[in-house]
Amino acid sequence: MQEIKKEWYVVNTYAGHENRVKENLLKRIESMGISDNLFRILVAEEVDIEIKNGKTKETMKNLYPGYLFVEMKMTDESWYVVRNTPGVTGFIGSSGGGAKPFPVDQQEIEAIMRRINHKDATINVDFALGDTVKVLSGPFVGMEGVVEVMNDQTKTATVLIILFGRETPTDIAYNILEKVF
Repeated sequence: MQEIKKEWYVVNTYAGHENRVKENLLKRIESMGISDNLFRILVAEEVDIEIKNGKTKETMKNLYPGYLFVEMKMTDESWYVVRNTPGVTGFIGSSGGGAKPFPVDQQEIEAIMRRINHKDATINVDFALGDTVKVLSGPFVGMEGVVEVMNDQTKTATVLIILFGRETPTDIAYNILEKVF
């Protein structure tokens, strides 16, 4: 039998009830003993800073009202538990009629995690030290260079790019670099 891998899915909720649904799901995971199939539940929020009359106010702003992200193994049991959690109106990517939903593309979930500065955000790169890479966007778009240093903490690579006839070390984010084959 093929092992079911854990993937991220988008769950539709009533707008404004995302955190309540998250709490309901966490309680159900514990009470129904399915923590081996349901892992992380994410409400994509970022800090919204408002300055009024010289006073700073920080609030959490939901980037996707009416949605939350669930990392799970899509078994019949876990699918049933999530679908029947109070406040859940369904999964995104399901055609209905009992069809299970499609998972969110890994690159999309990584982009969301980076946007909200989630500590578990991971970026998988296909290049290594000494590889030639191409810059996909930003001021050096289209330029190529050799990876000299990789910093996994800041998710940047120092790339030697030829600028004005000289090899210049430039720090560039992993997510806008592509290996040249």
